[in-house]
Amino acid sequence: MEVSPTVADKDAHPRAGDPVFDLHHGGKMQTVATVALDGKDDLSMAYTPGVALVCEAIAADPSLTRHYTWVPNVVAVVTDGTAVLGLGDIGPAAAMPVMEGKAVLFKQFGGVDGVPICLDTTDTEEIIETVVRLAPSFGGINLEDISAPRCFEIEDRLKERLDIPVFHDDQHGTAVVALAALKNALRLTGREPATTRVVISGAGAAGVAIAKILIEAGITDLAVTDRKGIVHSSRADLTPVKKALAELTADKTGRAGSLADALDGADVYLGVSGGTIPEEDIARMAPEAIIFAMANPTPEVHPDIAHKYARVVATGRSDFPNQINNVLAFPGIFRGAFDVHATAITEGMKLAAANALAELVGDDLSETYVIPSPFDPRVAPAVSTAVAAAARADGVARL
Repeated sequence: MEVSPTVADKDAHPRAGDPVFDLHHGGKMQTVATVALDGKDDLSMAYTPGVALVCEAIAADPSLTRHYTWVPNVVAVVTDGTAVLGLGDIGPAAAMPVMEGKAVLFKQFGGVDGVPICLDTTDTEEIIETVVRLAPSFGGINLEDISAPRCFEIEDRLKERLDIPVFHDDQHGTAVVALAALKNALRLTGREPATTRVVISGAGAAGVAIAKILIEAGITDLAVTDRKGIVHSSRADLTPVKKALAELTADKTGRAGSLADALDGADVYLGVSGGTIPEEDIARMAPEAIIFAMANPTPEVHPDIAHKYARVVATGRSDFPNQINNVLAFPGIFRGAFDVHATAITEGMKLAAANALAELVGDDLSETYVIPSPFDPRVAPAVSTAVAAAARADGVARL
């Protein structure tokens, strides 16, 4: 097999010697044939004329796609490059290394084939129409690093138009893992969801999704803050998404004011906003507080400070205990959805994924272990099994 010189020659790139750039040289993935082509008989079956028989069968019965193509096990990893990691709007070309990485994680942790797709448009209508037209090539759509509030509309409208799973990981992957870790942190500190006061800083994609899944899980006293303080309906500057969020959260408790006001006496702080929270504000939290400072690479509260006031501390980083890492969720969620040929990913499937993750910790629960490691081999099977069962219970499974 011939190998492209640009891939084979590891020294022929501008930043040779830097281990990160060396690892990325030539990209992080490739396609590999699953059938042998050792002679004319193999070729005649894999391609023309044999392939025509399969094409005609699928044309007559499109459901045969799931048996005779790779489509049911392939997810499109789609971005417009407007909200990449903590880098922001860096465009589609610069987003490709992240999308490749996501595809590699899908394969490594879920056995799902991922195809990175970086779109050269930020127009909501163009993104929706492009994905709809690409959809016959895929078993699911994973939206990635699309800025708010457009990401909400794009996901909602794609879910309406497609009969395959559509999942915005920045929202729901983060929410699933955060809920799993929080369930164990509440168990460790002897708290019940219905009597726990929670503050989320950040009303973007992750903050909105976390708020919704926490409400589904029984949290009733919840405040979400943005740069102007607590999101509540008496504010005149709210987008439709934030208006709906306010009605679900602060409006029910009558809370208003600043983030510092929200933290006064709060049991839980969940950060998905970036920036830095002053230590004096964290000090106002309840005893044995729970702090998940998930901004990456710089947490809103450094763990050294958080540990002064909190019993349980989590971040988005791998060099501290309790990493809130989306890779714990999305590979298993898609694996489970694909295993039952699901038409969608429901709220019940997300809750099932969170519960499965939380239960893996079991009796080993401690302040430094409220969520499993991404390399725990039990993770993907546990999540996929729970998600598949929930898909059947929710009536979206086709198998």
